[in-house]
Amino acid sequence: MMQNDMSRRRLLGLGVGLGAAASLTLAGCGGGSATKSGTATGNGGKDYTGPKVSLNLWNGFTGGDGDIFKKLVEQFNAEHQNIAIAVNTYRWEDYYSKLPGAVSSGSGPDIAVMHMDQLATFAARGVITELDDVAKALELSEGDFAPTVWKGGLYNDKRYGIPLDMHPLGFYYNKSVMQKAGLDPNKPPTTRDEFTAALTELKKAGVQGFWISPFQFTGGMTFYSLLHQWGGTLFDAEVAKATFNSEPAVEACTWLVDLIKQGHSPSNVGQDADYLALKGGRNAFNFNGIWQINDIAKDPAAQIGVAELPQLGTRKAAWANSHNFTIVKQRSADANKVSGAKVFINWLSEHSLDWAKGGQIPARKQVRDSAGFTAIPNVATLAPELEYAAFPPAAPGLGEVMTTFYAAFNEAALGKKSPKQALDDGVAKADKQLEDNRKKYGS
Repeated sequence: MMQNDMSRRRLLGLGVGLGAAASLTLAGCGGGSATKSGTATGNGGKDYTGPKVSLNLWNGFTGGDGDIFKKLVEQFNAEHQNIAIAVNTYRWEDYYSKLPGAVSSGSGPDIAVMHMDQLATFAARGVITELDDVAKALELSEGDFAPTVWKGGLYNDKRYGIPLDMHPLGFYYNKSVMQKAGLDPNKPPTTRDEFTAALTELKKAGVQGFWISPFQFTGGMTFYSLLHQWGGTLFDAEVAKATFNSEPAVEACTWLVDLIKQGHSPSNVGQDADYLALKGGRNAFNFNGIWQINDIAKDPAAQIGVAELPQLGTRKAAWANSHNFTIVKQRSADANKVSGAKVFINWLSEHSLDWAKGGQIPARKQVRDSAGFTAIPNVATLAPELEYAAFPPAAPGLGEVMTTFYAAFNEAALGKKSPKQALDDGVAKADKQLEDNRKKYGS
């Protein structure tokens, strides 16, 4: 499970340590106007004909996707003799806390991969630069991407991220366990009635069919999805107030907690125990990230299927996030490096079919529509979730608030508080955090 653990931790660090790290004064990062000598095309990433540049790229791809990413960088370097990309990989939780200080001291990267819900924070702190010219020069528009992914790269109506992919929550089911309970292993439940009926049959067969983790991975992300399926939202439209204690949110949380009370899940499920139980044949259903697809492929004997999340509420919805490319501000601007970075971002975006093999859904529509992508086992299965993916909003400092949201679910799932009390208390704390963020980031 080491690789699986690292894959899980690709997302685990969202928001961890950002409160302290992002509070560093970064005004000096973008203040320099000096440009080093050399000729740069400055055409937004179409090509680069200037002198050779060496660029440093930071990312958090510590799992199997990291190997694929490095191979793509090697291919780019081989095809571009005047641009050399060096890759530095950190755990996401270390990456986000390390980046502001590195940029402030002048030792930051030229290119940085970021999750969509981190763009606003780093844009507000002056860590990353605007990329509107890249989108314009490459003639990229919302029509080339899923609308939610494209809009997620904006902050204050300016573009700071070029989307590479999206990674949603998927529905994993153990065919062998289903069959033993008399269920059709090739027809996973797609509605609430089918889902609860299946759990009833599994319970009769002595199986607790759907283990609910109290942790962000994956119980919190399951609740995040169901809250939206029930018609709720985490925040209001301005991200000024938390709304995850609304009536639909309480109903969704209560439904999950009741499954524990009814014996369909053990209480106090350990971190990753739900997923391990699925692979070990001790439960039947698990909501987990698309990043587990390559892991289940290693053990075909486990007979794990993959499908879109069932619609348990009044509408379809699934937790999702997205990786974006950003260009980091420097103390002294180097037009050649910036031009070379833009060429790399465009090149990798165009080669996102190869990236999809690492367990990601390409952001570019033309790649998703290609025969090559639809042929990738299971990954393409989750691509339709793009149409109803529930992405986090673009708001500075959101990571800390999301931690509060997941902590509220944790208290409800562990029975420490009733769902309503847990969510009410979480919203009270989140509202204070959102107020503090407006003062801190000036928006």
